[in-house]
Amino acid sequence: MSSNFKTKKFQELLDRLQQDSWQLELIISGFAIFGLFTALPEIKLALTIAENDKQIVTFVVSIVALLACYILIFNLLFHVTLRGLWIGALGLRYVSGDIDFETLNYHPRFSNYLKKKIVSFDRYVAILENYCSVLFAISFLLIFYVIAITLTIVLLITVINYLMNNESFSKGWRVFVGISFITFIGIGSFLTFIDFVTQGYLKKKRILSKIYFPFYWVFSFITLSFLYRPLVYNFLDNKFTKRISVLLIPIYFLIAFIGSIKFQTSNYIESTKRNSNIYLNNKEYEDLLIKENDLVDNATIQSKVITEPYINLFKVFSENLENRIYNYHPSLKPENDRRGFQTGVKFTNRKNNISTKKRDSLARKYVEVFNEMYEVNIDSVTIDTDFLITKNTKNQIGFQTFIPTKNLKDGKHVLRLKRKLIRKKDTLKRIDVIIPFWYFKD
Repeated sequence: MSSNFKTKKFQELLDRLQQDSWQLELIISGFAIFGLFTALPEIKLALTIAENDKQIVTFVVSIVALLACYILIFNLLFHVTLRGLWIGALGLRYVSGDIDFETLNYHPRFSNYLKKKIVSFDRYVAILENYCSVLFAISFLLIFYVIAITLTIVLLITVINYLMNNESFSKGWRVFVGISFITFIGIGSFLTFIDFVTQGYLKKKRILSKIYFPFYWVFSFITLSFLYRPLVYNFLDNKFTKRISVLLIPIYFLIAFIGSIKFQTSNYIESTKRNSNIYLNNKEYEDLLIKENDLVDNATIQSKVITEPYINLFKVFSENLENRIYNYHPSLKPENDRRGFQTGVKFTNRKNNISTKKRDSLARKYVEVFNEMYEVNIDSVTIDTDFLITKNTKNQIGFQTFIPTKNLKDGKHVLRLKRKLIRKKDTLKRIDVIIPFWYFKD
């Protein structure tokens, strides 16, 4: 089977498929565009959740997935448009044939110019065919490039988080291995980028090729380039395909720049969003979180206008919040930090086994420390609170408490959630969130 590509029959099959490939391109493009538009809301939701929960790896993967979707959608829509133009040109060629410049009866200046630029209608059809085929192929090649960059970034984050910060190993060993690995990845990434931008310059020079080859070999596995390497070099050995691949990069930057342009109506309105005393953030009021991807950034109360005899205060959980609890009360930090990605396969390890009674005791202490750390003020009056762990209507885990409103007067009030922290053995207070609201007795 591996030698079939050398036979005449296989060559004839490839030539036949090559001529009919436009049908497959349109079918794949149509299904891909539909699937991508369907996946976009889910990816955006995953990105929002990862951003709120401060999940670095998931956030990076979601960003890259979103970027890949946008690249594919743009390329495939452009491809379908060009293919439609190509099919239209073929239909017109069947009816009208080639361009008859004599029938047009233009002035010789225009006729000569058009003949020089257009040459013939068949040439125009052939150019459209080439652009369509190359654009379709390069769309998926660019996705592999994005995946390669993602894998490199995720590898660096993994080394930093799960090796250099892993206290199971000695500090000296962690630092030596971690820095060596990061240095190798950093140099390899830089050399690979230079070789990519210069389209293989490092492979052409004798001394540079010897230095670059070990990095190239390792990165072929890290970036999975062994899967698409033939496609890359098939692009690079042709001036036409090389020109298109280089031209697309500035087009993406131009589209990103155009997409970032917005019309500003005021010199001050945008600035007020950074001041919680004079700006109402809809993400801080639970009844305004209507859309599926409207998630709590920090904390919420039930509404801007409260008529109930209580305020429902919810503080969303994040990994940073747990780190702050450990900094405030170091004895709660476990020897074996189980945060991050975990496998469902469990191995017995008596050293790490903790009795149920002790685990429950630590969990209660965890909530006690949170209540000790966080303080609620309404109009500078400190309120006694008792936070418990729960989930909100958006299925986000966090800490919730209910504050009575019987002592509040009608009108505007300001709720402040303050956090205690220890700096050089001094206990300081920092405002975590400010939420204005109005209270009116029902």
